[in-house]
Amino acid sequence: MDMIQIHDVTESVSLKGFQEVLLNLYSRLKLEGRVTIRLGDESEGRRLNSQYRNLDYATDVLSFPMSESLPDGLYLGDIFICLPVARLQAESAGHSLKAELLTLMIHGLLHLAGYDHETDDGEMTRLQENLEKEIEMDIPSGD
Repeated sequence: MDMIQIHDVTESVSLKGFQEVLLNLYSRLKLEGRVTIRLGDESEGRRLNSQYRNLDYATDVLSFPMSESLPDGLYLGDIFICLPVARLQAESAGHSLKAELLTLMIHGLLHLAGYDHETDDGEMTRLQENLEKEIEMDIPSGD
């Protein structure tokens, strides 16, 4: 059973190479439990952000920590990434969509690991930046 499952409901992005990189990160963070990453559209992103954060706009990434014991093992949580927002951010930053998606996936996994950049005095941000630099980017280039 894959510890990390990635679903692109828009079917618009090649996810080749992500699984290996994410499993490496999963191991480095000493995470336990399954994770689902969902890549969705702007309307879903807006709905989720409104429902869970009372903010009426599509945001780039949302994390839903669960740490729930299920009959088939521990379920750590879900990560939602809004592809249109990720595309705009990649373009604005001058890097590939795949690099942006990896950044957002790392960010989401750190939240599932218990980090919170809104309350931790920069710890999560520093760790995320270090992980981005250290992780070997085996993901094929291009969008």
